[in-house]
Amino acid sequence: MVKALKSPKITLVGAGPGDPDLITRKGWKALQSADVVLYDALIHPDLLAEIPSGVPCFYVGKRCSQHSFSQEEINRQLVDCARFYGHAVRLKGGDPFVFGRGMEEVQYAKSQGIEQIEVIPGISSAIAGPAAAGIPVTSRGYSNSFWVLTASTKTGELNKDLEIAAQSSATVVVLMGIQKLEAILDLFQQHRKMDTPVAIIQNATMPDQKTIIGEIGTLSCGVAKPDPKAAGLVVIGEVVNLASQEMIKAIVNQVK
Repeated sequence: MVKALKSPKITLVGAGPGDPDLITRKGWKALQSADVVLYDALIHPDLLAEIPSGVPCFYVGKRCSQHSFSQEEINRQLVDCARFYGHAVRLKGGDPFVFGRGMEEVQYAKSQGIEQIEVIPGISSAIAGPAAAGIPVTSRGYSNSFWVLTASTKTGELNKDLEIAAQSSATVVVLMGIQKLEAILDLFQQHRKMDTPVAIIQNATMPDQKTIIGEIGTLSCGVAKPDPKAAGLVVIGEVVNLASQEMIKAIVNQVK
């Protein structure tokens, strides 16, 4: 691979939770100055359409354990693109440093001698997802704190930190929690009341957003089922009762 005339530079950009308008102004500017873009799954096509014409774009997405590339391959491709093209923008869903493996990409690039590296934060679905359904993660009198966790560990096991979170009174937001939903609800039933409200939010901030609201006792009995193929998060806590009916795209709270 021939070295580019430009000095290699890498910018990690958080694209936000889904809605293309939720990328930050700084992130959008980085896209406009890109010489090459490597983008993840769940990046909205309208956002990709705003990349200047002629800029190469490479899909390197990973979704629901269906990986186009391993993380190691992505790391190498990112560095190779920076060396060949110049300014390589790594467009990642949400925020690069919230379960986005952004630090791994930064560390690898540094180990390969890339000196110009910038990280542009993005809006995380951990906050924007609940907000899009009218649910504040904190609210005076309801919740003074919130936990953000991933459902699974690197080995695919249920995150043990969930049990610690369940014993708190905080709002708990579980990212990538749909596949582990039954186990999560079973765990929370051991530490919280059966009528503790829970929300499942899929395709957050998008026109086809779906919000399922119930209680940890009823949802675990199959009262409502989320789409197992759609991206989603789980919100558990009293703040779910504050959900704005006008903002919820679809509420399923009856037996199907």
